[in-house]
Amino acid sequence: MINPSEISDILKQQLSNLQQTVAFEEVGTVLEVGDGVAHVYGLDNVEANELVEFENGVTGVAMNLEESNVGVILMDNVDSVAEGMKVRRTGEIASIPVGEGLL
Repeated sequence: MINPSEISDILKQQLSNLQQTVAFEEVGTVLEVGDGVAHVYGLDNVEANELVEFENGVTGVAMNLEESNVGVILMDNVDSVAEGMKVRRTGEIASIPVGEGLL
């Protein structure tokens, strides 16, 4: 018969080796897609010109920040984004590096 204290000791040992990490991601859902623009619901804290990433790896830029949804301009593979897909914020603002070479 198994002793309850043995089970308790095993559980304590396994829990002591557990590494806890918590990551918060804001995730939205595509409501509709058309003409290279996806309307996304659920990205309440997204910033203007912030890069977002769709679940299939497609990148977009948040442009039209409305109260009920966000208009995201799709940067590539427009046909692979569909209604119901998940979208997550990246926290990065779209930018282009500029240097002497450009001038």
